[in-house]
Amino acid sequence: MKRIFISILVLYAAILLWACSGNRNREEAEDDSQLIVVGFSQVGAESDWRNGNTHSMQEAFSMENGYRLILDDAQQKQEKQITAIRNFINQGVDYIVLAPTTELNWDTVLMEAKAAGIPVIIVDRMIEVSDESLFTCWVGSDFHREGDIAVKWMEEHLPEKLRIVHLQGNLGSSAQIGRSDGLKRALLAHPGWSEVFEAPGDFVEAKGLELTEMLLKNNTDFNVIYSENDNMAFGAITALEDAGLRPGEDVAIISFDAGARALSLVMEGKINLDVECNPMHGPRVRAIIEQLRRGETPPKYTYVDETYFDTFNLTEDIMTSRGY
Repeated sequence: MKRIFISILVLYAAILLWACSGNRNREEAEDDSQLIVVGFSQVGAESDWRNGNTHSMQEAFSMENGYRLILDDAQQKQEKQITAIRNFINQGVDYIVLAPTTELNWDTVLMEAKAAGIPVIIVDRMIEVSDESLFTCWVGSDFHREGDIAVKWMEEHLPEKLRIVHLQGNLGSSAQIGRSDGLKRALLAHPGWSEVFEAPGDFVEAKGLELTEMLLKNNTDFNVIYSENDNMAFGAITALEDAGLRPGEDVAIISFDAGARALSLVMEGKINLDVECNPMHGPRVRAIIEQLRRGETPPKYTYVDETYFDTFNLTEDIMTSRGY
């Protein structure tokens, strides 16, 4: 009889736990239904900058802030981004955020998003479309200005005779186009500047290492590396040091992004110039969404204020206060 009584108690307790769990699941489902759903198609995880950008989005669109973020990593492939956007449309997300791999060939899928009534916010790189109403807003950096900043610094701080190795980013991306354009125009304007090598390193550290090692093995004569992001610069620096050269002295290093790891190399004198490209777009995109939800019209284009860092202006206080 005692065993039967204990069994009944255990069964009763299990029923209570099941009921409480069911209520809790229903409450969570109800809470989840109140969240604003954002689908974010990210280029990939090829660099420190990109990882910082992803983290910024994850923090901004947290459940604590009233959002549910669906993150898709495109692994550098535009076709994966197009598939992700179509999946977001099928899932009925409230907003789509796109960090595009390249500028072209977005019209069709963005027409589909527009037909579904889902606002699309572009971050980081630009896109070219036949109708600008296909996206709601864009927020990011002025990559042409970044290239101009780098060139102006080179004019003021480097000798007149430059033999430049040009490590490009993903070809066709806005960052690559803008940063390359600044150097191309400078090469035409400076007879003493020559580009001895140019190749895409895809913003990846391993490619920066591989290309620089190849140049050193081939005895290519150069005194400047113009690297279109920090990670390729890291690879180049490793190759130079392995060859017994002093980056920042024997070879000037010009880089872009200005993440924490790179700025420590600026402090050491191994990177001569790092032009800032701020990845913290999460709060900016969230502010745009909040404006839209209030029925306001945010600016079509928002450029982030950015600067540059060298051994003359960089301090420990700046490094610790930046957050990336």
